[in-house]
Amino acid sequence: MDNITHDTLLIIDFGSQVTQLIARRLREQNVYCEIHPYQNVTDTVLAEINPKAVILSGGPDSVTRDGSPRAPESLWTMGIPVLGICYGQQTMMMQLGGLVEGGKISGGGGTAEFGRAKVTPKGALDLLDGWFTDGDEQVWMSHGDHVSKIAPGFEVHGTSPNAPYAVLADTSRHFYGVQFHPEVHHTPRGAKLYENFVKLAGFAGDWTMDAYKDIAIEKIREQVGDKKVICGLSGGVDSSVTAALLHEAIGDQLTCVFVDHGLLRKDEGTDVIAMFRDNMNLQVIHADEADLFLGELEGQSDPETKRKIIGRLFIEVFQKYANDIEGAEFLAQGTLYPDVIESVSFSGGPSVTIKSHHNVGGLPEKMGLKLVEPLRELFKDEVRVLGHELGLPASFIGRHPFPGPGLAIRCPGEITRQKLDILREADAVYIDQIRKHGLYDEIWQAFVAILPVRTVGVMGDGRTYDFACALRAVTSVDGMTADYYPFSHDFLGETATRIINEVAGINRVTYDITSKPPGTIEWE
Repeated sequence: MDNITHDTLLIIDFGSQVTQLIARRLREQNVYCEIHPYQNVTDTVLAEINPKAVILSGGPDSVTRDGSPRAPESLWTMGIPVLGICYGQQTMMMQLGGLVEGGKISGGGGTAEFGRAKVTPKGALDLLDGWFTDGDEQVWMSHGDHVSKIAPGFEVHGTSPNAPYAVLADTSRHFYGVQFHPEVHHTPRGAKLYENFVKLAGFAGDWTMDAYKDIAIEKIREQVGDKKVICGLSGGVDSSVTAALLHEAIGDQLTCVFVDHGLLRKDEGTDVIAMFRDNMNLQVIHADEADLFLGELEGQSDPETKRKIIGRLFIEVFQKYANDIEGAEFLAQGTLYPDVIESVSFSGGPSVTIKSHHNVGGLPEKMGLKLVEPLRELFKDEVRVLGHELGLPASFIGRHPFPGPGLAIRCPGEITRQKLDILREADAVYIDQIRKHGLYDEIWQAFVAILPVRTVGVMGDGRTYDFACALRAVTSVDGMTADYYPFSHDFLGETATRIINEVAGINRVTYDITSKPPGTIEWE
């Protein structure tokens, strides 16, 4: 961002899927940070950014491989604190005179370590103040290689069963390395480690979401000028905050388009239009395009194919309405960082693609509209804070996420109008149950998926052969990791009974207890 007056903490990204979680932990400390892929951070660029401290992220490569990523050599002589995480620790060791042993995954004989582990302390360290108060600390490991010889000047401050150098430090130079991932929620005191790091680096902690709002508004005005913008609305938190931010930045230059693609939840189209027109006084076009979307999705069962069809049609619909708005040159989308990191590498970095998203990288070259994505570097909880700063009603801010492709990705296999109608009714019953039991605000996201199978059942004295469905409910903070919500058996039994009794076409109900990872939150 331009015109930043805050001290900068630079995160050099080596391709970890959770690099942006590091940024989240820093933002919680009101520290301004930027993520740059390692290949872009030359010695010259590093000098231009002039960070107050640097964090080296994890990554999927092996430092034992010839040509594997490295930090710029000038980093080690800048006299600033550096924290290396997982791969970041390993490249720090290799570059400063230590050694790393390859694990079985990278062709070596070392022992890997994945999942929860316990770290045992070895001596006091300012980076770990507040740790080990109750004994060994739980951390989250995800490494195939490990340090086998520490670099000169470093001492060991923590070990785990398969990482004898789990925590390393050269306190004279303020260089630190940890083999685990303190940014994820499975390292319970990880936030404290980042708090300690920014404190020892001397950050003032004066960067807030209010500051982000002001900078984002300035960037929108600079990008858009006096041109008009079309904003795609879904009724979810992301598009609501995007629209509010744009409206504050450019006022009547904004026109919102709500695309009803026939994949919405029960009564959602009517509710969304009323919500935006009544509460935000925005110019909203209601585009009823259900026949177009469902027609092109007919017969399609591959999830990537479905997503790409939906993405292409969204753009075509926006383009159609843009042609009727004189001066419209921009398309605004509520793209968030979890969408980006699962679809394409953030800032051009080396992370691995998980799945495509309809609003990420789906713009044809000749579309004719330029993108405005003011939330692209934010997580869902940060978007909600931004919504509060913009004065949005709590009913907007607190809504569960709803994906742009809608019910299409909750309907594995071929999509039919019959299956969508069944799914809408089942989902309405499920959400009603959650609200009645006072659980809605405890849950990050909840929905029903209709499964591409039929099962035999019995109702009364008759045989049924209907669809099975899966209930999904997860807890999360940022959408990058998630655990299933621990409903009581009484709740699940009551909900299953209601769905089977009230929704024609379903005779079996299951509950999905898969976490993320290894699963994703949505089914497709």
